[in-house]
Amino acid sequence: QVQLVESGGGQVQPGGSLRLSCVASGSVYSIYVMGWYRQAPGNQRDLVATITMDGQTNYTDSVKGRFTISGDNAKKMVWLQMNSLEPEDTGTYVCNARNLHGPSWGQGTQVTVSS
Repeated sequence: QVQLVESGGGQVQPGGSLRLSCVASGSVYSIYVMGWYRQAPGNQRDLVATITMDGQTNYTDSVKGRFTISGDNAKKMVWLQMNSLEPEDTGTYVCNARNLHGPSWGQGTQVTVSS
């Protein structure tokens, strides 16, 4: 079992920046990818960005050029730097980790982009 704890959410104006953090604990030895998903009220949980333990990244098209995912394999941490935030980025950002036993999810951190 992997436990994930997120931090760093908040409310910002359009054009602002936030940095999200996620730390994994528990059965972390076989984690091979970590990432962030976003869930807006009434919507499904959508992929934002992922990073493999050897550093390969993947982004959904809407955040390319604005968001950067990074990670520390030794510490089993992942960060999401979000710049040029738009109201459409609003939602609960949930950290995800996948190991040999399947996916694990954090509780999420709220990001609100509003003027």
